[in-house]
Amino acid sequence: MSRVAWQLATVKAIKPETPRVKTFTLALPNWTPQLAGQHYDLRLTADGGYQAERSYSIASPPEQTGEIELTVELVNEGEVSGYLFEGVAVGDQLEVRGPIGGYFVWRGEPSAPPLLLVGGGSGVVPLMAMLRHRRALGLRTPAVLLFSVRSPEEVIYQAELEALAQADDSFTLLLDYTRQAPPGWAGYHRRLDAAMLAEVVARFGAAQPQAFVCGPTGFVESVANGLQAAGLPPEMILTERFGPTRG
Repeated sequence: MSRVAWQLATVKAIKPETPRVKTFTLALPNWTPQLAGQHYDLRLTADGGYQAERSYSIASPPEQTGEIELTVELVNEGEVSGYLFEGVAVGDQLEVRGPIGGYFVWRGEPSAPPLLLVGGGSGVVPLMAMLRHRRALGLRTPAVLLFSVRSPEEVIYQAELEALAQADDSFTLLLDYTRQAPPGWAGYHRRLDAAMLAEVVARFGAAQPQAFVCGPTGFVESVANGLQAAGLPPEMILTERFGPTRG
């Protein structure tokens, strides 16, 4: 079977992550090991034949065999995300194809450089797949996740990320609240800027990290420019972006 052929996946579980984000676990009859950072296409077909298709990053690591997890943010007036949130239940079937993409991927090689992951909102999803893959491999590759969100209720995977940071001293979680921060918050509380990115890059010392940046288009472009200003060469900065119509 072709890796990009459509297949019917069965919804195995639905987990709320935040008020506007859910993770859908899909059991696949034809599962193919993916690379951390790849995505699946999901297609909905109405009774009259109208189709809507969207791409969603895989949140689960390659070690999670036979199934994938897609973490989906509810987009205002989004055809696909709206249906997933309101019209899908455990046991339903969804048409998907993948894994797709070979550029924005982390293979988990022990000799790989340190990891700098920068995510905006649901852009954290493929970065989470990389962190889960790293954990499953037992790697101690130094890794920093700079995760930008508007408010505390929007931190996707918060409990898992905090537990990972507590258990693994080679992983650092940096949360950046751009609007509302928790009471007593002493961390970043502003939009990502060049000074913040320079501080984060400096955490790696003389080592040059491989950066993965994912989020809305404007966010990604700003971060990529800031990382270059901080001294990272363009070839060490990989980006994945999505526009306002994604949904």
